[in-house]
Amino acid sequence: VFHDDIDRGLAEYADRSFDTVILNQTLQQVRKLEEGLQEALRVGRDVIVGFPNFAHYLSRIEIFFRGKAPVTPSLPYEWHDTPNLHFLSISDFVDYCRRRKIKIKKSAFLGKEREIRFLPNLFAHTGIFLISNGRD
Repeated sequence: VFHDDIDRGLAEYADRSFDTVILNQTLQQVRKLEEGLQEALRVGRDVIVGFPNFAHYLSRIEIFFRGKAPVTPSLPYEWHDTPNLHFLSISDFVDYCRRRKIKIKKSAFLGKEREIRFLPNLFAHTGIFLISNGRD
Protein backbone atom coordinates (compact mmCIF):
# COMPACT_ATOMS: atom_id res chain seq x y z
CA VAL A 1 0.00 0.00 0.00
CA PHE A 2 1.32 3.42 -1.00
CA HIS A 3 -0.07 6.80 -0.04
CA ASP A 4 0.78 9.84 -2.17
CA ASP A 5 -0.43 13.34 -3.05
CA ILE A 6 -2.28 13.13 -6.37
CA ASP A 7 -1.97 16.91 -6.82
CA ARG A 8 1.81 16.53 -7.00
CA GLY A 9 1.46 13.89 -9.71
CA LEU A 10 2.56 10.28 -9.91
CA ALA A 11 5.49 10.64 -12.32
CA GLU A 12 7.74 8.43 -10.18
CA TYR A 13 5.46 5.44 -10.87
CA ALA A 14 5.64 3.49 -14.12
CA ASP A 15 2.55 2.73 -16.20
CA ARG A 16 0.42 0.03 -14.59
CA SER A 17 2.56 -0.13 -11.45
CA PHE A 18 -0.48 -1.05 -9.36
CA ASP A 19 -3.46 -3.35 -9.70
CA THR A 20 -5.77 -0.78 -8.12
CA VAL A 21 -5.58 2.91 -7.27
CA ILE A 22 -8.12 4.19 -4.74
CA LEU A 23 -9.39 7.78 -4.88
CA ASN A 24 -11.97 7.78 -2.10
CA GLN A 25 -13.47 11.16 -1.19
CA THR A 26 -10.69 12.73 -3.26
CA LEU A 27 -11.95 13.92 -6.65
CA GLN A 28 -13.93 16.81 -5.24
CA GLN A 29 -10.83 18.09 -3.42
CA VAL A 30 -8.12 17.60 -6.06
CA ARG A 31 -6.85 20.86 -7.56
CA LYS A 32 -6.16 19.41 -11.03
CA LEU A 33 -8.88 16.80 -11.32
CA GLU A 34 -8.29 15.83 -14.96
CA GLU A 35 -4.54 15.41 -14.51
CA GLY A 36 -4.94 13.50 -11.26
CA LEU A 37 -7.50 11.09 -12.66
CA GLN A 38 -5.45 10.48 -15.82
CA GLU A 39 -2.37 9.77 -13.69
CA ALA A 40 -4.34 7.32 -11.54
CA LEU A 41 -5.60 5.57 -14.68
CA ARG A 42 -2.06 5.43 -16.04
CA VAL A 43 -0.41 3.86 -12.99
CA GLY A 44 -3.27 1.52 -12.05
CA ARG A 45 -5.02 -1.21 -13.99
CA ASP A 46 -8.22 -0.16 -12.21
CA VAL A 47 -9.20 2.89 -10.21
CA ILE A 48 -11.83 2.96 -7.48
CA VAL A 49 -13.43 6.39 -7.17
CA GLY A 50 -15.81 7.41 -4.39
CA PHE A 51 -17.30 10.89 -3.96
CA PRO A 52 -20.24 12.70 -2.38
CA ASN A 53 -23.16 13.24 -4.74
CA PHE A 54 -23.79 16.97 -4.82
CA ALA A 55 -27.12 16.38 -6.64
CA HIS A 56 -28.68 14.46 -3.72
CA TYR A 57 -32.22 15.63 -3.07
CA LEU A 58 -31.31 17.18 0.31
CA SER A 59 -28.75 19.40 -1.42
CA ARG A 60 -31.34 20.40 -4.00
CA ILE A 61 -33.84 21.27 -1.27
CA GLU A 62 -31.27 23.44 0.53
CA ILE A 63 -30.57 25.38 -2.65
CA PHE A 64 -34.19 25.64 -3.81
CA PHE A 65 -35.94 26.57 -0.57
CA ARG A 66 -33.20 28.26 1.41
CA GLY A 67 -31.21 29.72 -1.47
CA LYS A 68 -27.99 28.69 0.24
CA ALA A 69 -25.10 26.35 -0.42
CA PRO A 70 -26.14 22.95 0.95
CA VAL A 71 -25.01 21.60 4.30
CA THR A 72 -26.04 17.96 4.65
CA PRO A 73 -24.78 14.86 6.50
CA SER A 74 -22.61 13.91 3.50
CA LEU A 75 -21.58 17.55 2.85
CA PRO A 76 -21.12 18.92 6.36
CA TYR A 77 -19.17 22.09 5.51
CA GLU A 78 -20.30 25.69 5.11
CA TRP A 79 -19.44 27.27 1.76
CA HIS A 80 -16.58 29.31 3.27
CA ASP A 81 -14.72 26.45 4.96
CA THR A 82 -15.30 23.52 2.61
CA PRO A 83 -12.30 21.57 1.32
CA ASN A 84 -14.33 20.79 -1.82
CA LEU A 85 -13.26 22.42 -5.06
CA HIS A 86 -15.41 20.44 -7.52
CA PHE A 87 -19.12 19.91 -7.02
CA LEU A 88 -19.99 16.84 -9.05
CA SER A 89 -22.96 14.56 -9.23
CA ILE A 90 -23.21 10.91 -10.14
CA SER A 91 -24.59 11.90 -13.55
CA ASP A 92 -21.71 14.36 -14.04
CA PHE A 93 -19.16 11.63 -13.41
CA VAL A 94 -20.88 9.13 -15.73
CA ASP A 95 -20.96 11.77 -18.49
CA TYR A 96 -17.32 12.67 -17.83
CA CYS A 97 -16.27 9.03 -18.22
CA ARG A 98 -18.34 8.56 -21.38
CA ARG A 99 -16.88 11.66 -23.07
CA ARG A 100 -13.32 10.60 -22.23
CA LYS A 101 -13.84 6.93 -23.08
CA ILE A 102 -13.12 5.88 -19.51
CA LYS A 103 -14.67 2.47 -18.92
CA ILE A 104 -16.99 2.11 -15.93
CA LYS A 105 -16.66 -1.54 -14.92
CA LYS A 106 -18.91 -1.42 -11.85
CA SER A 107 -20.76 1.13 -9.79
CA ALA A 108 -22.55 1.29 -6.46
CA PHE A 109 -24.63 4.06 -4.96
CA LEU A 110 -25.01 4.46 -1.23
CA GLY A 111 -27.70 6.08 0.85
CA LYS A 112 -27.44 6.67 4.54
CA GLU A 113 -27.98 3.02 5.50
CA ARG A 114 -28.35 1.04 2.28
CA GLU A 115 -27.49 0.73 -1.38
CA ILE A 116 -29.57 2.91 -3.71
CA ARG A 117 -30.73 1.37 -6.98
CA PHE A 118 -33.58 3.71 -7.97
CA LEU A 119 -32.62 7.18 -9.27
CA PRO A 120 -29.18 7.23 -7.63
CA ASN A 121 -28.40 10.76 -8.83
CA LEU A 122 -31.35 11.94 -6.73
CA PHE A 123 -31.26 9.59 -3.73
CA ALA A 124 -27.64 8.42 -3.22
CA HIS A 125 -25.31 10.29 -0.87
CA THR A 126 -22.23 8.66 -2.38
CA GLY A 127 -21.21 7.24 -5.74
CA ILE A 128 -18.54 4.54 -5.99
CA PHE A 129 -17.10 3.51 -9.35
CA LEU A 130 -14.58 0.95 -10.57
CA ILE A 131 -13.06 2.43 -13.72
CA SER A 132 -10.26 1.72 -16.18
CA ASN A 133 -8.74 3.60 -19.07
CA GLY A 134 -10.81 1.78 -21.69
CA ARG A 135 -7.84 -0.08 -23.20
CA ASP A 136 -8.82 -3.25 -21.35
